[in-house]
Parts: sequence; C-alpha cells; structure tokens
Amino acid sequence: MSMVQHAPPDGGQPFGGTHPGGGAYDAQRGPAGPARPVNPQRATRWVWSLVGAIVAGVAVAGLARCFVGSAAGLWVDELAFVGSERGRDQLEPISHVVLSVVSVPFLVVAMIAVVAIALARRRWGDAARAVIVVVGANLFTQVFKKMVERPDLAGMPSLDNSLPSGHTTVAASVSAVALLVAPRAARPFVAILGGAYTAATAVATMSLGWHRPSDVIAAIAVVTAWTLLIMVPGSGRRADGFPGSPGRVAASLVLGGVAIGGIAVGVVTLLTTLAGVDLAATYTEARDAFDGAGLLLAYGGSAAAVVGCAAASAWAQLLARR
Repeated sequence: MSMVQHAPPDGGQPFGGTHPGGGAYDAQRGPAGPARPVNPQRATRWVWSLVGAIVAGVAVAGLARCFVGSAAGLWVDELAFVGSERGRDQLEPISHVVLSVVSVPFLVVAMIAVVAIALARRRWGDAARAVIVVVGANLFTQVFKKMVERPDLAGMPSLDNSLPSGHTTVAASVSAVALLVAPRAARPFVAILGGAYTAATAVATMSLGWHRPSDVIAAIAVVTAWTLLIMVPGSGRRADGFPGSPGRVAASLVLGGVAIGGIAVGVVTLLTTLAGVDLAATYTEARDAFDGAGLLLAYGGSAAAVVGCAAASAWAQLLARR
C-alpha cells in the first residue's frame, strides 16, 4: 500500500513529514528533535584495533626470530641477562613481593572479578572478551614457548627456550582485561596502573634472572595482540562518549611519553651493545669483553625498553577502547 502524505485541515505540517526544527515528525508522538550527531571515530576504531593487533603479532614472531634464532640477538640478550646480576641483592626482596601474587589461582580470581564487573554493568560482550583474552593469551604463551627451540651457541649455557615469559603474560593479561571492563571514567587510571603493574612484573622477572628482556617484551606483545584483536568485532558500535576527556588526554600523554622514551633508550642500548659484541668469540671471551659498566648498561637499557613496551601496550589499548 502506497504512503501518501495529506495536509491537515488547518494547513499545518503534513502527517509523517519533517519537523521545522530538522528532526523527524510523527503524527502521534510529535517532533523527534534533531538527528543525533555521530561520533566520527566510530568508523575507524576497528582499523586501529586490527592494525595494532597485527603489529603486536609480528613483533612476537620478530622477537623470536631475532633474539632466539640469531647469534647476534642471543649475545645481546645474554649480556643483558648477565647484567641483571648487578644490584640483584638490593632488588631481590622487592622483586619477590611483586612476583609472589602471580600464580594460576591469582589469574582465576582476577578473571572471575573482571567478569563479575562486566556482568554487573550489563556488558555481556566485555565479559566474554575478558575470558578470551586471559585464556587465549596465556595458552598461546605456553604453546609458543614449546614450539621455539633455543640453539646452543659458542659455549653459551644450554637452556630451554623461555620466550614468551609466562609470569609477564599473566600480569599483562590481568591489566588488559581490567581496562577492558572498567567504566569509561576510570579507564585512564586503570590504564596507567595496569601498565605500571605489567612493567614491574616484567622487570622483576629480569632482576631475579628468571627471564631475558626479549622474553618479557614478547609476552607483552602477545597480550597486546590478543586484546586488540578481540576488540575488533565490537569497535563498530557507538562509543560510550567522546574521547577528549581531560583524564584520558593526560593518561595518553603520560603513557605515550614513557613508551617513546623507554623504547628509544632501549634501541640505543641495543645498538651500543651489539657494536661491542664479537660474534666469533666464545661465551667466556664475549662476557669478559664487557666490564661491569657495559653489562649494567645492557641490563638497564633493556629494562627501560621493557617499561616503554608496557606503557605502549596500555596506551594502544586505551586508544582502541575509546
């Protein structure tokens, strides 16, 4: 049946027409008001999430290839690992406190807590995404670790592959899902706190000699990839507010500054250490070629890179979460 507009007897607005104010008009309900403005970033959020997930995934493969599969990477990683012995006695008590909470029960309790928060807020999708991130990232870390073989090289101690770090994956995944289910107003604070917790856990594993720098950076990248990838399906829905709140801008500046600064220090340290490595030397000769200051620089610079990567991960997730 065709729809025909008829003018009312008094010559007013046609039934079913347009209200003079610009909105839709209904004969029974009256004017609906002007059209609601659409957030222009709604259409691009999924692109940010997808590109970030791809970059993080490539980083995991690249770290394994460069720092486990190549002689130069193995040497640099090993020298930073040896450098972690410097000051270990002073940092050991703090490191044990940080790592004492990282366990399977802690992961389960944290996952139950974030799911409960999401359900209380009626965010059913966020609850499902939190479970996928925690389970997926931690299972992937364990499987990937078994798939990568660490070669024996020039007298270097023969050890099983430890990339990615399981402890760092747990901490980073808990931080990620906390941000995922947090109310919008709390996200800037949660992002900074989560980045700090991830960085503290990662550096603690290094300071105790449990992991090398590449192990913990790879773990951060694993969680980042899973988190951003799982955000893609929900990134097309309307954002729950515009992104320019003062708290969010401040958090972005802090996280971005730490990320850029830390990674820059790490890159400079990497190049400096690599320039001093003799790939033809034996393990003992290569180690003795670096004095205490050189080893401390390798460790300190890599720790700065780890802090920068943790900040970059939290920064990317905050921007993708809107």
